[in-house]
Amino acid sequence: MTEKYVYSFKEGNKDMRSLLGGKGANLAEMTNMDIPVPTGFTITTEACNKFYQEDEKLWDGLFEEIKSHIEETEKELNKKFSDEENPLLFSVRSGAVISMPGMMDTILNLGLNDKSVIGLAKSTNNERFAYDSYRRFIQMFSDVAREIPKVLFENELDKIKEEKNVTDDTDLDSEDLKKIVEKFKKIYKEEMGEDFPQDPIDQLRYAIEAVFRSWNNPRAKIYRQLNGIDDKLGTAVNIQSMVFGNMGNTSGTGVAFSRNPATGENKLFGEFLMNAQGEDVVAGIRTPQPISQLQDVMPEVYKQFHSITKRLEEHYRDMQDLEFTIENSKLYLLQTRNGKRTAISALNVAVDQVNEGLISKEEAILRIEPNSLNQLLHPTFDQKELENAEVITKGLAASPGAASGHVYFSAEDCKTAASKGIKSIIVRQETSPEDIEGMIKAEGILTARGGMTSHAAVVARGMGACCVAGASEIRVDEENKVIRGKNIEIKEGDLISLDGSTGYVYKGEISKVSPELTGNFAQFMQWVDEIKRLGVKTNADTPKDAHQAKEFGAEGIGLTRTEHMFFNEERIPIVRQMILSNTTERRQKALDKLRPFQEEDFYNIYKEMGDLSVTIRLLDPPLHEFLPKEKHDIEELAKEMDLTYDEVNDIILELHEVNPMLGHRGCRLAVTYPEIYRMQARAIISAALKVKEETSHEIVPQIMIPLVGEKRELKYVKDQIIEEINQVFEETNQKLEYQIGTMIEIPRACLMADEIAEEADFFSFGTNDLTQMSFGFSRDDAGKFLSEYKENKIYSRSPFERLDQEGVGQLIKIAIERGKSSNPDLHVGICGEHGGDPESVEFCHRIGLDYVSCSPYRVPIARLAAAQAAAREKLK
Repeated sequence: MTEKYVYSFKEGNKDMRSLLGGKGANLAEMTNMDIPVPTGFTITTEACNKFYQEDEKLWDGLFEEIKSHIEETEKELNKKFSDEENPLLFSVRSGAVISMPGMMDTILNLGLNDKSVIGLAKSTNNERFAYDSYRRFIQMFSDVAREIPKVLFENELDKIKEEKNVTDDTDLDSEDLKKIVEKFKKIYKEEMGEDFPQDPIDQLRYAIEAVFRSWNNPRAKIYRQLNGIDDKLGTAVNIQSMVFGNMGNTSGTGVAFSRNPATGENKLFGEFLMNAQGEDVVAGIRTPQPISQLQDVMPEVYKQFHSITKRLEEHYRDMQDLEFTIENSKLYLLQTRNGKRTAISALNVAVDQVNEGLISKEEAILRIEPNSLNQLLHPTFDQKELENAEVITKGLAASPGAASGHVYFSAEDCKTAASKGIKSIIVRQETSPEDIEGMIKAEGILTARGGMTSHAAVVARGMGACCVAGASEIRVDEENKVIRGKNIEIKEGDLISLDGSTGYVYKGEISKVSPELTGNFAQFMQWVDEIKRLGVKTNADTPKDAHQAKEFGAEGIGLTRTEHMFFNEERIPIVRQMILSNTTERRQKALDKLRPFQEEDFYNIYKEMGDLSVTIRLLDPPLHEFLPKEKHDIEELAKEMDLTYDEVNDIILELHEVNPMLGHRGCRLAVTYPEIYRMQARAIISAALKVKEETSHEIVPQIMIPLVGEKRELKYVKDQIIEEINQVFEETNQKLEYQIGTMIEIPRACLMADEIAEEADFFSFGTNDLTQMSFGFSRDDAGKFLSEYKENKIYSRSPFERLDQEGVGQLIKIAIERGKSSNPDLHVGICGEHGGDPESVEFCHRIGLDYVSCSPYRVPIARLAAAQAAAREKLK
């Protein structure tokens, strides 16, 4: 670690983001590009980590560095920090390595006190502005640095506005603001038991500590967990000389994007407010104007800003999110960063920038977060129903998507609803960072205040959540839990629907339709398929699932679970007859009744998939799962089977297992009852022959035997299957190629893979079971304690969500190496849920798997993750 903890903006650059944080690195880069940036310096992320090592205290050496940089800033600007004549004031802002908008803290106007506020009024000849800045500073400092509830200050501000009969802060004059300052200082003293701090160095110390502490506030921790950001990165602190957007009608502030963050349109997009500070825009306290109107208000400033925006986009080769302030008609840039955007915007920007020659196809592919494709794969509202839907209100189309749910007015209520399986829409007057958990749990977000760059809009776009913001025609009464509008009242629990693409809010629930994946999406996915090496198949048990997966680009079926076909209402009685049969003859009779159903299932799947491969897993779960548990159902079954209740109950008790996941299931069933797998093999081959006869498809059935841990076990079961298949060939006088492989889900099978591979055409790793057997805990029960494991940093993610590369992953690697050593033609893939997790897919690419298989809606995500793995290798 370096002993230098503070860097001026002139000393840094964009490649130093791990040390200076994203904001600090980009402020340094812009400074070195001669873009107008207010002078300042950055306290590094290393200082943040040391702060936590020092029991959350700042050390003397750090403050010596800070004071030295304050002196340099004073010389450059010819001002003195908190001076009584011409005061230098600072903003103190967080700056994480990876952008976390709204999750951490900011303090503006630091250095104001009872004396310097007079100096600020004199030096600017604007008393109203000076006291407006002071009241803002007291409120922000009290909230962020001392944790005094901001509502106490807001209530006082509202009282004075009511007394004056005005609605906007800008309608208050300097005398009003002086009164507010005194009231705010009184609140501070009542809450803290001491006067508001007048020493600017004390103010700065509190502020820096507050920003460092905000790295570990609850909302920041939730955001990092949601976005997979490392807790050890820490945040930098940026201390920047203040420029003021609240100095009157020639000053203002705004937030803008170089392209539209909702759609990707190549057009400047954003908002601004005159006579305001930055927090006014993002907090949604006043409704801002679109950035295009700045052209009318200040044409020269707009022209300069437009030019800088284009220059920064070309420099960073990505869409930029910028914050700016205008002070007395002079433009300053306070921040640039790669802009958060919706999935459709990200995709459109990436495709456009490839076509513009700005980036390569590989870079475009790496720009899209695989899980964000979820936003494009799910339904939109049915247009016919939409025509007759009752409109409640219209707001800003802040984040696209279609969402329906029950209205709730707090994050806590949305969390509670989610725990009960109730879909919710979180409705707020305006959201704040404290609402993040509710926003995650909700289907969509509706706010009455705020613009396209408000907290609700930015966070929703980042999460891919549907959001309608700034629906100003409604009033959200959070206390009484009701939405009031023109001739309408919506209460807690009522159903509403949000269209985040148009801004309309509708009464009730509206049906949704599947998206059409054409245009730029189709172009992008074509590049994905050109670049990836790893195959992507799907887990599908029905023709409907198979069809959906094919639409999403699946290259075949990697797992069809035959047991899912047994639970059909007309089949389950036959399955139960088969299980309860006490002789092979009776069991065979039941199996003969089941076979036509199975054959029809396989026929329909083969017909849907055509020439694409289909891997069918033979019966896997223990037999007791198919039997009834309730007394009434057992009595019904006994009657059907012509048995007594006691006889049936005795068989159920006999089949009961203490640990069924490690019991009589998988290939063990076929060792005991070979006729079950023989029936399934006959159905598979018969269905394939039928489809082959009817069509020109070259079908090669892949039959998968589950839970094998020993070569002789596989050979025994395989021999039974081959014997049955040969009988089918004889009876029909037809033949086709087929493969028999195994599901590797037992650690022993990984270690014995060289022997097992001698009897297998393919391996498919069942990573769900392999994970639970390797860790020694049940995936069905692990939820009871895994949250504590994550909380205490034992696991960063559940091993059932993301493949454990260090343990389970090494077993897979060993199995591939050993399996291919004895059978070089062995085909290898995975079919557990990890096949749809991007990090797990990248691992599968690295260790040389041939394919991954996942649920239909994860197929495009897995395709993109596979292409990203190949692109990273190419760009190394």
